[in-house]
Parts: sequence; structure tokens; C-alpha cells
Amino acid sequence: MKIESTPLTGVTLITPKVHGDARGFFLETWHAERYVDAGIDLPFVQDNHSRSSRGTLRGLHLQTERPQGKLVRMTSGAVFDVVVDCRADSPSCGQWHGVTLTAEGQEQLWVPPGCAHGFYVLTESADFLYKCTDYYHPESEISLAWDDPTIGVDWPTREGEAPQLSAKDRSGVRWEDCPLYEGLI
Repeated sequence: MKIESTPLTGVTLITPKVHGDARGFFLETWHAERYVDAGIDLPFVQDNHSRSSRGTLRGLHLQTERPQGKLVRMTSGAVFDVVVDCRADSPSCGQWHGVTLTAEGQEQLWVPPGCAHGFYVLTESADFLYKCTDYYHPESEISLAWDDPTIGVDWPTREGEAPQLSAKDRSGVRWEDCPLYEGLI
């Protein structure tokens, strides 16, 4: 597998080796020992799957309690995936990084605990799967405003079209009101 660092501390892009022929393909989407070698050594406790239509923007989500690390990937379609570092002791705190993930490319992105995460759907639909290091805790979930000018994420939205957002994501908190995590680096 190919492991690439990103500008955000601890955020890693992983491209598994795909074995394919005329019948189809095979790849390992998780192998504990290999991922420990890549710096991912937290246990996963929950797997999630979402399907979204073109133009949907989900995020930027974080939990103020029980922060989740996420290993994300696509099984159909493509998204522009974004991570915002919300770890107070991180050299990249307050910075964002985006990458296109596709089912065809089989890329995975490791989002460490303490980072806000979201994605924008680029294809007619997209199936998004992710493994989490902690359980969903709705009482402490918040959205960081997807369009916060301080963070300045450059979303690849279609010209003249507003992204499809949930009510929660439409009312996300601004960076200056976003709680930061201590001690996760």
C-alpha cells in the first residue's frame, strides 16, 4: 500500500494495492499490522455507511466529547473530502486539507481524533464508508461552519449552485466559537 503524508499533522492518504483482472478486483481495506506501520494504531469500534446525491455537503463534523478518528473511503462515486485540524497543540491547528476520494482509485484518508471532517459529493451519487475509533455521541456533535471565512475551505461547488446541507450543517459554528481539543497530539 502507498502511504502519503498531508500538510495536516497525522492526516494520511492511503492507497491500498488493488489486485484486478477480467473477473473484477480484490483489495485489503483494513489490516491491523500494516495500518499500525502507517501510524494508525487506535482500535475501531464502529463502521458507518452513507449514500448522498450530487451537490450534497456533509460536515464539517466533530464531537466535543469522545472525539472520533475516522478511516474513510468510497465504494461508489467520488467526493471532495476535507479535514480541519481542531487540535490546540497541533502545528497545523486551524488549517484544512482537501483531497478527492474515488471508488475507482480506492484511496483511504485517515482523519485523526480532534479533526473536523466533511465531504462534498462530485458524482450523481456516492457511497461513503468509514471506520470510527469511538462511538457516535450525538449529545456532543457539532458542525464547524462549512463556509467559515477564517478556515476558508475551497469547496469545488458547481458555479451558481449552493450545496445541499442539513439543518445542522446550515447552522454550523464559526471557527472562533469552535472548541479545540487538548492533548491529542
